[in-house]
Amino acid sequence: MTQPTGRGKMAARLRGLVWASRPLLPVVQTWDLHARRWVRALRRSPVRVVSPSGQGVERKPGPGKQPRRAAAETGPHEPRRKPSLQVPPSQKPCTWEDSGLRYDKALPGDRRLSSVMTIVKSRPFREKHGKILLEGRRLIADALKAGAVPKIFFFSRLEYLKELPIDKLKGVSLIKVKFEDIKDWSDLVTPQGIMGIFAKPDHVKMTYPETQLRHLLPLLLICDNLRDPGNLGTILRSAAGAGCSKVLLTKGCVDAWEPKVLRAAMGAHFQVPIINNLDWETLPNYLPTDTRVYVADNCGLYAQAHMSNKASDYGWVCDQQLLKLHKYEEEEEDLEPGASKAWLPEVEVQSYDLDWTEAPAAVVIGGETHGVSLESLQLAESTGGKRLLIPVVPGVDSLNSAMAASILLFEGKRQLRVRAEHVSRDRSYH
Repeated sequence: MTQPTGRGKMAARLRGLVWASRPLLPVVQTWDLHARRWVRALRRSPVRVVSPSGQGVERKPGPGKQPRRAAAETGPHEPRRKPSLQVPPSQKPCTWEDSGLRYDKALPGDRRLSSVMTIVKSRPFREKHGKILLEGRRLIADALKAGAVPKIFFFSRLEYLKELPIDKLKGVSLIKVKFEDIKDWSDLVTPQGIMGIFAKPDHVKMTYPETQLRHLLPLLLICDNLRDPGNLGTILRSAAGAGCSKVLLTKGCVDAWEPKVLRAAMGAHFQVPIINNLDWETLPNYLPTDTRVYVADNCGLYAQAHMSNKASDYGWVCDQQLLKLHKYEEEEEDLEPGASKAWLPEVEVQSYDLDWTEAPAAVVIGGETHGVSLESLQLAESTGGKRLLIPVVPGVDSLNSAMAASILLFEGKRQLRVRAEHVSRDRSYH
């Protein structure tokens, strides 16, 4: 056996080094490839999980995801449909923000408030445009509850508007203004930051409170030449409190929808029907059948005071100021002996606390300046009514219109209650 030479030994060593270094590169590449596959597998979500026992469990896709098959069925150009969110009935929009209402913010120089206030604060403009002004959250809420139709709301804070029913604000112009602007136009000592412009209410279309309708009495009020807004507002409030079925205002009275009257009435406009601006020819059409008209008149016993001393003893003497208002009595004395006195109404006088509610009654209240009119006495005479006298102590000025109306209306309420108690007692005996 021959031994390799020196060159052969060197060649063998070089071949060993080459073969030793050749497998190193493929090993590194194989490890890197497997590592990438394992990372990609970890990113995938399994469709089916197989337990060691051999049972498979289907895995449902997560919310908002759809299976690949379903996704593949949709065309490549068709957009994917997003799942619709169904809102339960209990979560339907019910707040002011969800209702979609919008309001305007008045900028400097905005004259919408001043132009509207010019209309509603003037009686001729109110009657021409058929608009009224309501101020304050309580009065506005009462008007909306009664069915009054709002047109515009001016408010200084959004919280005031959110207190009102949402369904009543749809289609209404909502304008946010500065509180100083509301204060400039307000008639209140302490403005409440909200004003409403309403269509002039119609008593036929109004919805009055159920409690008020249950306590209505066969008792009406007729206002004759009432010029003072405060007195008229107080009278309307007393009429609503006594349970009057209706209030009639003749021509010559202050407008019932004037802001001062509304403020003094404290919401009575939306508790009792009010019919405004009537003349005496059409007024009987608004009275129920068989209604008797009674006139509140402190001067009724003036003639009797001259004939009997008993009247003056009880204080049934008219004040000198009221004597001047009843010119028809003075004119009767100035007539010549042969002249006719048929045009003067002859209306009997009785005390206010005697029974006068056996039939439906209407009470006429006159103004303090002009008193009751001749037409009211003629209507009382034609219906079989009388003059109702409230006696006062001699030397004391007569009661004002609001006080006299309150006394007579609640006296009528008392008489009707007593009569109803007697009727129920008689039925129980039989």
